Amino acid sequence: MDRVNPVNPVNLPTISFPLQEAGNPLMTQAVPDLASLLCSRLCHDMLSPVGALSNGLELLAEEKDPDMRQKCFELLEQSARISADKLRFFRLAFGAAGGFGELVPIAEPRALIDALVGNNGRIQANWALGGDSLPKPAVKTLLNLALIGIEALVRGGTLDIAAELRTDGAKPCSEIVIRASGARVVFDRTIGLALEGDLPPDELSSRTAPAAMLRQLVDSLGGTLQYHAAPDALVMGAMLPVAA
Repeated sequence: MDRVNPVNPVNLPTISFPLQEAGNPLMTQAVPDLASLLCSRLCHDMLSPVGALSNGLELLAEEKDPDMRQKCFELLEQSARISADKLRFFRLAFGAAGGFGELVPIAEPRALIDALVGNNGRIQANWALGGDSLPKPAVKTLLNLALIGIEALVRGGTLDIAAELRTDGAKPCSEIVIRASGARVVFDRTIGLALEGDLPPDELSSRTAPAAMLRQLVDSLGGTLQYHAAPDALVMGAMLPVAA
């Protein structure tokens, strides 16, 4: 028996999972839906900077020394900037942002990724872009692949990003390539299974939800999604036909 998710509040592709038996064959438990897991992921990533804001306000209320109060203001400014950067990133990566047109200026996702890389402090981003805009599905794919690449660089490194909307063929197509390289690249195998579309539904989590969303998005457009993981590099690529 299959259950299809109700209305999706963030405009993501729907996902259907079989109900899982829990002991008594007459009792079933539904696997968490993709939108809920993406919300959990967003909350998890926002917890640290928002918590730092709270701590900074508490310190500011108790501190009387001018130098220490200045440091509190600096902490608050940093935490507010990181929180805003992450919210803007997830709004476009997980949600339905990007204006009313079919194309999004490439400067928008570039600024969001550069902000995350800048807040990390140990990663350098290199860009190779063809054109000034990309279709919304390509932008969503670009952001989520970049997010996976950033998280794989646990000791820092280089994030090479290439994207182009090709119109020279029989059908327009977006091409995206992300290469994360560094002294140590950690790539969770479950994320790879989610990108392949082979992750069992009961193993879907907030960590693998973005990759599962990408797999659904690419499949819905008839595109391709590939990756290759090595100890010092992770390469991911996607080709997305532009919907007529």
